[in-house]
Amino acid sequence: MNMHGYGALVTGGASGLGLATARRIVERGGCVVLADISAEQGAKAVAELGDAAQFVRADVTDEAEVTAALDAAGPLRFVVHCAGRGGDRVRILDKEGNPGPLDTFAEVVRINLIGTYNVLRLAAARLATNDVVDGDRGAIVLTASVAAFDGQIGQSSYSASKAGVHGLTLVAARDLASRQIRVNTIAPGIMDTPMLGRLRADIRDSLAAQVPHPKRLGDPDDFARLAIEMLENPYLNAQTIRLDGGIRMAPR
Repeated sequence: MNMHGYGALVTGGASGLGLATARRIVERGGCVVLADISAEQGAKAVAELGDAAQFVRADVTDEAEVTAALDAAGPLRFVVHCAGRGGDRVRILDKEGNPGPLDTFAEVVRINLIGTYNVLRLAAARLATNDVVDGDRGAIVLTASVAAFDGQIGQSSYSASKAGVHGLTLVAARDLASRQIRVNTIAPGIMDTPMLGRLRADIRDSLAAQVPHPKRLGDPDDFARLAIEMLENPYLNAQTIRLDGGIRMAPR
């Protein structure tokens, strides 16, 4: 299904992977709602993207706020869920042998996994009411991470949450197949997002050198290009695709 003339929701859409995806959607003639918790970044993003974009402040774990973002999206056909947070870098046992705090683990899982399911279920209910076009009522792209497969020491919460997103993908695609809704997931590697932009240049160079080919950090537009293909390709369903230049993360 070509996205020209249709509405899309991009969570985490005010920066990074989400903003790059929103740019691609607008370029292809779609309209996009950027759902994000940062009103300042949202305003900048809308100013860049123009009349085809609007911003709605939304916490992805909040049903009412996600519902408001969906309401704003109009004739919704496409959803790309990028919103999430990094891990807490907490060891299971600290140096003294004390167990890591449970609350930080739970918070990462709440945002990354429960937030994903909240967006998935609410968006699917909207897409299911659409007429079928080119075999689909709509398509959803979720965001996991290579940490779902190659979790590093200290990434227990992040890896568990992203592995949960990967595990959800096939089940969701099977569950929603009868509604003609496709679900796929991207598992990015080391991406050049604003979070990495705060690192020193030598650290960034070291991370890029770990990528087999091409030896660079992933560009947000690399993510966006794959997201668009997942949304529009009618036979691409139930897949988690690593987008990582072939990297396999070391234990630390």
